[in-house]
Amino acid sequence: MNLLYESARSFIRLYSRLMFNLDVRRHDRLPLGPKIFVANHPSATDPFILHLLSQEPMGVLIVSTAFTFPLFGEYLRRAGQIQVVPGRGELALAQARRYLMGGYSVGIFPEGNFSPPAGGFRAPRSGAARLALRTGAPVVPVGIYLPRDSLLRIDSHLSGRRTVGYWYLRGPYAITVGSSIALEGDPDDPADVRSCSQELMKAIKSLAWKSEFRARRLGPVPVRY
Repeated sequence: MNLLYESARSFIRLYSRLMFNLDVRRHDRLPLGPKIFVANHPSATDPFILHLLSQEPMGVLIVSTAFTFPLFGEYLRRAGQIQVVPGRGELALAQARRYLMGGYSVGIFPEGNFSPPAGGFRAPRSGAARLALRTGAPVVPVGIYLPRDSLLRIDSHLSGRRTVGYWYLRGPYAITVGSSIALEGDPDDPADVRSCSQELMKAIKSLAWKSEFRARRLGPVPVRY
């Protein structure tokens, strides 16, 4: 990546220490080399916090509307984040493959959109599973919990159509990082891809519930990396 990326990650780490009761727990050591991090997606803050989990620089797949905001969109481009244009997801996956082959990690939210604001999860899309099956990269499931009644809803029309974002600015933020998963199957077989997608989402849900249980049980939690 570049100096801008490292500076931004340092800022995210500082912001997290000041504004979040951030608790990150890991089930296992991360595998060496590039990885695919997959997580649930309760807020627009998640793509930034995800960068704190990886030793390597990471490109996170982010919906293209985020790139339309002045200055912010330019930052995302220069920091090497991956733009996902509706209807052109294969281009984003191709860029993600290049990142993995180049030694960088990749972050994906299999739900493809924000988790339902009222709670729960969306059904997984196929991109994360297909990327893992095509590259052989290990997949690291991540479960995120934050109190959704504290989300700040922001409506925008910058992209030419109405979009809604849910930002989380301060408070408890719990993350559980699971053991890596090596998926097996044919990336061109819909049944294999569907089964792998469900396997990843099952792991994410389990970890998210652990994060929620821990956050609710312990209240304010210490920062752990």
